[in-house]
Amino acid sequence: MRQALRDTLSWHAGPPAWGPALVAGIGCALPLLLGLFSGHTGFLWASLGAFQAAQASPLHRFGMLRMLLLTGLGACSAGLGFWSASDPLISLGLFAAFGFLLAWLQRFGSEAGKQGLGLALCLCLGQGQYGIGNLNNPYAIATLFILGGLWVMLLAFGLRGLHGLRMWPYMPRFIGILKVLRRHARRLPRRQWRLHALGCTLALGLAGMLVSLAGLHHGYWLTLIVVTTLQLEFQGSLVRALQSSLASLAAAGLLILLGHSLQDPPLMVAILVPLIAISRALQANHYGVFVMQTTLSFVLLAESLSLDWQLAQPRLLNALFGVVLALCVALLMYGLRQLLENRARHSTATRNTR
Repeated sequence: MRQALRDTLSWHAGPPAWGPALVAGIGCALPLLLGLFSGHTGFLWASLGAFQAAQASPLHRFGMLRMLLLTGLGACSAGLGFWSASDPLISLGLFAAFGFLLAWLQRFGSEAGKQGLGLALCLCLGQGQYGIGNLNNPYAIATLFILGGLWVMLLAFGLRGLHGLRMWPYMPRFIGILKVLRRHARRLPRRQWRLHALGCTLALGLAGMLVSLAGLHHGYWLTLIVVTTLQLEFQGSLVRALQSSLASLAAAGLLILLGHSLQDPPLMVAILVPLIAISRALQANHYGVFVMQTTLSFVLLAESLSLDWQLAQPRLLNALFGVVLALCVALLMYGLRQLLENRARHSTATRNTR
């Protein structure tokens, strides 16, 4: 109990990162302002690409490489999500594959898990934005996403120059990176990882198919809730699973209430940009807090230019469906875990009797 409390309170270590926060704030502000003045929702994808790239710190040794990977892979994920939105079977397979990829990357530590989380969130936003706005081409969405990421990388080069750092740092030896990742993977028991991977694959695949099959408006409220809820640590406890589900639903309800009460894109952008900068300055090291922090920022960016906030009920229903789906999968995984543990005890008892 004390260890869990200590981990929660130490969600952010060290002083605030104001340099990366400034890059994130300016990087997201320019596309959002262009979207406000032009009325074209394509700039929304540029702001999402900027935010995705700004998750990496340009002052770290691997910062620029991470920015490049986050931008390129995030653009592919968003484009694939938009492309699969019209076909339930493709959505089922694609979302299930991304759920397994997310669980697989989590084996190699929290930093690798954060990369997988960003890709899963981009996939959900790509599918949920289908039929909304001025764009109907996944290639255009991916291109705008990349442009936003490149804009942030340009700001990051300037920040590195102000600190007297090389524009592109020396790249590490990939063999050394693989050894570190393999060491992380060995710490997690295989049975625990397989159950987690099965839960993520099943839940995310069903969520993607449900959004595509029902043609849900703003369907990312459902899929993002599923991703966020399953990433919070249950530790095999039904009480913690219920608490995580209620926390996700409460956060979604507060965001919907905020958007419904404002219903003003300029005001939303004026509030959002400082929040993005502060969130990036105090980016969480604790994985669970990082999941909530990043998901909330993605949702606010996706809804910052929305003109239909009077339709708050569909958003709330999507979030409720997502919580119910995530909770059902958590219950299923809990029952399967108990069954496997009982079988293991029975086999151990039988072996000892012999």
